[in-house]
Amino acid sequence: MIEALFHAWERRLASVATDRVVRPFDWGLDWIDRPPSAIDGDAAHDRLEAWISQVMHDTDAFFSAAPTREYQLSHADARGEQMLTFPSALTTPHPANNTVHARFVPARKTGAGEARAAVLVLPQWNADEGGHVGLSRLLALNGLSALRLSLPYHDRRMPAELHRADYIVSANIGRTLQVCRQAVLDARRAIAWLAAAGFERIGILGSSLGSCLSLLTTAHEPLVRAQALNHISPYFADVVWRGLSTEHVRQGLNGHIGLDRLRMFWRPISPQLYLDRVGDRQTLLVYARYDLTFPVDLSEDLVREFQRRGIPHEVAVLPCGHYSTGKTPFKFIDGWILTRFLKRALSRD
Repeated sequence: MIEALFHAWERRLASVATDRVVRPFDWGLDWIDRPPSAIDGDAAHDRLEAWISQVMHDTDAFFSAAPTREYQLSHADARGEQMLTFPSALTTPHPANNTVHARFVPARKTGAGEARAAVLVLPQWNADEGGHVGLSRLLALNGLSALRLSLPYHDRRMPAELHRADYIVSANIGRTLQVCRQAVLDARRAIAWLAAAGFERIGILGSSLGSCLSLLTTAHEPLVRAQALNHISPYFADVVWRGLSTEHVRQGLNGHIGLDRLRMFWRPISPQLYLDRVGDRQTLLVYARYDLTFPVDLSEDLVREFQRRGIPHEVAVLPCGHYSTGKTPFKFIDGWILTRFLKRALSRD
């Protein structure tokens, strides 16, 4: 009965968004190279598959961001918070998306001076500019400076043609790959800024889509000491294929590609492929018992993979669903679990 109640609530919360658009399927070759103007479906499939094979041969190169010095930090506002901007390491066709925006929330002073621990915060898909700012302030209250990153094609980075952040997750296979890659490159440049600012102990916190991107970042960024992953799955494709929040994306995929093939194409952005690279970090895995967006069996599969491989980790199960995680009292429970873990994981040795 409790499950039925939460599932009904999740569907009501999901139905609030009435601006979802079913976008057409596309292999997205224009996002990976410059193909001929006319190319049939089979050739497009083969070209994309060959490109992905090259990516998986050297994911360090794929997720490597060239250093930049073009960081700009605004004056502090009344709260003492500042906006950080810098150029993205991946240039897209939309100029607004090529500048990264992040809110810096400094930790409160302690008796020994400002804490030298910081957390990069990656919010969920379609988060607005205020998403996870409250969580960032909770981290700061607990002695952890927070840098809240706007994901590609979100809030200030969204071109006028969009109302939702469709270009980071869609039925365009190549674009989804490259824009998720862009998020990881942006995260690595943000971490480089934190390190240059003197932060010695750096963690990462991601929710939903941000959770997937956080693990990809941790797997390729040695400066990350701990990761808190909030809503989890081993495969990117399975969440899109089965999740409540991505039913409109599934509609665009239907008739063009099946789940097995989609999983193969999106393996560069799937956590399952990188678990052996995070065994030397501290990890918190959080999932919701009544989640319809990140199906619970997928979350449990990832937990089992951590267990099977002997990767150090902690697990927390929220007594709610995906959307309801953001509602009282569950948002406070979730925030406390995430903050407590990171505060402990980033404490001095």
